Amino acid sequence: MNVSHQNTDNLNAVISIEISKADYQEKVDKSLRAYGQKANIPGFRKGKVPFSMLMKMFGKSVRVEEINRLVSESLYNYIRDNKLNILGEPMTAEDMTVDLDTQDDFTFRFDVALAPELNVKVDKKIKVPYYTITVDDDMVKRQNESFLSRFGKQISVDESTDERDLIKGSMVEMVKKGTPVEGGITVESTIVSPAYFKNDKEKAKFAGVKKGDKVMFNPSKSCDASVAELASMLNIDKEKAANVTSNFEMTVTDITHLQPAELNQELFDNVFGKDVVKTEEEYFAKLREMIAHQLVPESDYKFSIDARAAIEKAVGEFDLPDAFLKRWLLATDKNRKAENIDEDFAKMVPDLKWQLIKEQIVKQFDIHVDDADLLALAKRVAASQFAQYGMTGVPDDVLERYAREMLSSKESRSRLIDQATEQKIQTAIKESVTLTDKEVTMDKFQKMFEVAE
Repeated sequence: MNVSHQNTDNLNAVISIEISKADYQEKVDKSLRAYGQKANIPGFRKGKVPFSMLMKMFGKSVRVEEINRLVSESLYNYIRDNKLNILGEPMTAEDMTVDLDTQDDFTFRFDVALAPELNVKVDKKIKVPYYTITVDDDMVKRQNESFLSRFGKQISVDESTDERDLIKGSMVEMVKKGTPVEGGITVESTIVSPAYFKNDKEKAKFAGVKKGDKVMFNPSKSCDASVAELASMLNIDKEKAANVTSNFEMTVTDITHLQPAELNQELFDNVFGKDVVKTEEEYFAKLREMIAHQLVPESDYKFSIDARAAIEKAVGEFDLPDAFLKRWLLATDKNRKAENIDEDFAKMVPDLKWQLIKEQIVKQFDIHVDDADLLALAKRVAASQFAQYGMTGVPDDVLERYAREMLSSKESRSRLIDQATEQKIQTAIKESVTLTDKEVTMDKFQKMFEVAE
């Protein structure tokens, strides 16, 4: 057997695999004998089937199977041993013909696409802006109000003073004021929150409402005819709710008002932990610090966009084996249409080129992800998921248990490996290029993305 390759140009090559009968016949015979030990063939005891009969009955299929296995192993071993950096997968040469029925010796030829040789060097010569978002007083005010609400308490009041109040009561379907619908819908107890009404006119009907008041409103209009919301409000099934457009009279039996927390040590401890801050001045300073920390991912994301552009500019334009890759995409994705392949491929080229550049960055900085990296990332992801439900300060052993469960999933583990690698690439870039620090307001920061779009 002989395997070789020849470049047709800088980006394409052909791998040839020459196979003679001597390369595969022994394996064919061995496979047939093994099959004969297990096969149940009428008229013969197991293991006593003549080899000539096995050859006649199964020889062709076993021969094809062994040749295909030998070709595949030889092809990928050659690519690995010769360190060929290929794109996509090898494809059978379009002009190759073999006849497995009549030939004993074969020459298989495969077209391969070669990754372009890139000169990627990430260093201080590359300058990238880094935008730090300034934390203004309005951000601090909104965050403080959020904490005051989160750690406040719900109290029963006689009169509603806030659209966010929860109005509890009974409801009756009405023809008009004072006239209920005969056999209509009645709701013994339900709760509405005008803050979530989608119709301002309906919302206004509950302004300043008091216990014992009767309010005539249209539930369907209040939720913009959302069947799910209407069914929940009226305690009926969705099928019935779909046909409800009537007005209802609600008799208010209770009003629950959220009383914000006070700006005191109890709030400080709830937000930042016991005795971390002890004065209002420290509290608001800590809020600014917390908000600034929360904005770092926004800055890092913008940096990743700008760094990519700067590195791509430094690398310069380079070609890809377009014809091969289009052919490969059509062969591997049956949903793609030949008439659309040029347009589809053009959309893929920028990300494909950036992926090739990132592979060189990985080599430059010897980036790799180990188990400790994966566990640390999985724990951060778990902590973030808990935080979404307002659960902070989750014990480390709980985080680790959830993290290990994530890593036990092949799909999750693969996703985390990609994420960890990407983070390491961005860290390496950030530490190696020249950063030009710039402070911007949130408004200006957001407008940068509007311009980009």
